[in-house]
Amino acid sequence: MNSSALLPSSIARRALLAGLALAGLTLPVISALAADAYPNKPIQLVVPFPPGGATDVLARLVAKGLGDKLGQSIVVENRAGAGTAIGASYVAKSPADGYTLLISSGTTYIANPAINPKLGYDPLKSFEQLGIVGRTGLILLANPQVKADSPKSFVALVHPAPGKFAWASFGNGTTSHFTGELLQRATDTQMLHVPYKGSSPAMIDLIAGQVQFSVDTVSAALPQLKAGKVKAIGVTMAKRSALLPNVPSFQEQGYAIDADTWLSVAAPRGLPAAVRAKLEKALAELAGLPEVKAQMASVGFEAGFVPGAKVERIIEADLPVMRATATRANIRIE
Repeated sequence: MNSSALLPSSIARRALLAGLALAGLTLPVISALAADAYPNKPIQLVVPFPPGGATDVLARLVAKGLGDKLGQSIVVENRAGAGTAIGASYVAKSPADGYTLLISSGTTYIANPAINPKLGYDPLKSFEQLGIVGRTGLILLANPQVKADSPKSFVALVHPAPGKFAWASFGNGTTSHFTGELLQRATDTQMLHVPYKGSSPAMIDLIAGQVQFSVDTVSAALPQLKAGKVKAIGVTMAKRSALLPNVPSFQEQGYAIDADTWLSVAAPRGLPAAVRAKLEKALAELAGLPEVKAQMASVGFEAGFVPGAKVERIIEADLPVMRATATRANIRIE
C-alpha cells in the first residue's frame, strides 16, 4: 500500500509537490498541479458595503454560483466603511492565494483614488482583476413636478438658470457625485449639489420635492420609477439600459457622456497564474448563465463578463478623467 495514502490529503499534497520540485519539475507544472488542488478550503468573498444593498445581494448570488462552479463553499463577509476602503485594504493585505477575494465597484478603483492619496491600497498595484460580472447604468431622475422628461428638455430648463435647481447624489466623492459633475459639464448646465449619506435618503428627498433632480443607479431607481414616484430624464451610458429601454441616453441626444457603474471580482496582486485562470473561467461561465442574468436583472444589474486584463485597462483610462473631474469640481474627501 502506498504510504502517502495514509496521510491527510493536505500533507500528502505538499509532500507530492515538494517531491516534484526536487525531481526537477518546472514551476509552471507545479503551479498547474496547485491549481488542480485549488480550492481545497472555503473562499472568503469580501463585500466593502453594508448588508442588504444591491452589491451585497449580487455578492451572495456570485458566491453561490462561483462556489457551485469551483466545488467549494464561498463565505461572504461584509467589511463596510470609508467608502469601501476598509474592505479593499483588508483584501489588498491578504495572502495572494485565491482564498480571499473582493467584489466591489468603480468606487474602490476609480472614485476613491481620485480624491484620496492616502488609501490603504493602490487601485492597480494591489489587485489582480478577475473580471466584471455585472453592471448598472446611472440615471438622472427628477421629481414628477419638474417640467422636463428628456435630456434635451432638461437642458432647456436648467441651462438658462445656473444654480436655481438642486440635485442629489448619494455621497460626496461617490460615483453618483462624479457622474453628476460629468453630466453638468457635458450639458453645460450648473446645479446646486446636495450630497446625502446613501441612495435611500436622497431618494426620499427627491420624492418629497426637497431637491428637483438626483443622479442614482438604475438598480436603485427601478422600484420608484415603476411606482411612478420619480421620473427618468436620461441614462448616462452611451446606449440605453436594457432594463429601461424607453429611457433615452444623454449621448444619443447629443451630449458626450458615457458613465455607468460595474461590479468586479478581484484578488490580491500576486495570484498564481493557474489559479487566476481557473477563477476567471468560472466567473465567465457564471455570468453567462440565463438564471444568473435573470437574477441580476431583478435587482437592476445587467450580467456580462469582462476579462480581468480589460478591467485593469478601464481603470487605467478612467483614473485620469476622475482626477481631473475632482480638481475641476473641487471634490474632496470629507
